[in-house]
Amino acid sequence: MQLEGSCRCGAVRFRVEADCPAPYQRCYCSICRKTAGGGGFAINLGALAETLAVDGETAVARYSASIPGPHGESAVSPARRAFCGYCASALWVFDPRWPELIHPFASAADSVLPTPPEVVHIMLRHAASWCDVPPRGTPGHRHFDGYPDESLRDWHQRHGLLER
Repeated sequence: MQLEGSCRCGAVRFRVEADCPAPYQRCYCSICRKTAGGGGFAINLGALAETLAVDGETAVARYSASIPGPHGESAVSPARRAFCGYCASALWVFDPRWPELIHPFASAADSVLPTPPEVVHIMLRHAASWCDVPPRGTPGHRHFDGYPDESLRDWHQRHGLLER
């Protein structure tokens, strides 16, 4: 589906072909939570990077997070989070390790998104104590302390929601 999105102040508008548009996966990692997660999580969608068209590119700023290692060292993530340099709205994530993909934040979407048949909570080992996460075993919810057992594409295909 063609997904349209924008920042809060209107300086940035974007369009992209989203083949995985259902906002089903809530990420509680500290990066998502602190850069885009007012509810304690962020929701990333799946789209085709080559289709991204941006109006207001000069207003787009980018951030690459520092990832702490197991022995106190840190490394800068190659993933770049795009946000509006004026109003700080989170827009999308791009990781050059998967150059064909881009992950718009559901919070930036202006298009009507499909209602997901289930919610998948990921990176729960990083969830803030105040996050309202449904208990494990709650119907319609799956829980993962780290990454889930299937990709965005596989999940959409399993539910008949893949747009390609």
